[in-house]
Amino acid sequence: MPFQDPHGHGEATGKLLEQAIGRAVKEFREKLGLTIAELAKAAEMSAGMLSKIENGATSPSLASLQALGKALQVPVTAFFRSYEEIRDATFVKAGMGLTIERRGTRAGHQYELLGHSPHGPVMVEPYLITLTHESDVFPTFQHAGLEFLYMLEGNVVYRHGEKTYDMHPGDALFFDAEAPHGPEELRKLPIRYLSVISYRRED
Repeated sequence: MPFQDPHGHGEATGKLLEQAIGRAVKEFREKLGLTIAELAKAAEMSAGMLSKIENGATSPSLASLQALGKALQVPVTAFFRSYEEIRDATFVKAGMGLTIERRGTRAGHQYELLGHSPHGPVMVEPYLITLTHESDVFPTFQHAGLEFLYMLEGNVVYRHGEKTYDMHPGDALFFDAEAPHGPEELRKLPIRYLSVISYRRED
């Protein structure tokens, strides 16, 4: 059994904080058009130390952060903002996805939503889609954004625009979802595939 460091998680968290501070310092420095040497001189520290801070290779002292804040004309708290931003995760147990009727869903097309992206400019919707003997073929879905399919079970002929793709387990298809698309021929049932749709969030 491999040795597990009980302090490993804390060290990883500390490393993430150091990297976030380093990125923030570099961004503020570049916005002002300063070189590492120029900022180091203004903050009264060595260029080598500043380089280590920007690379996340060292944990800067509060005094160093205060000096950098003064030189960059930003509050010390500004260096922590990117670290404190919300980082969401969605965990869905097997079979517990939200079964929904998506816009344009045809009879017998079961869409199980596996997660969502509540923040940021891009929406991402991952679905587990199941087609059975009750499912209609419907190769004319159209919607904004991009779509990625990954076949898990069965065999389907999937149309995108003027082309068709004979999809088996392990096959993948990535396409512009504004072109007409969808299952054209259900060859081996049941059919299950992952569909990940991404599009720009509307204001």
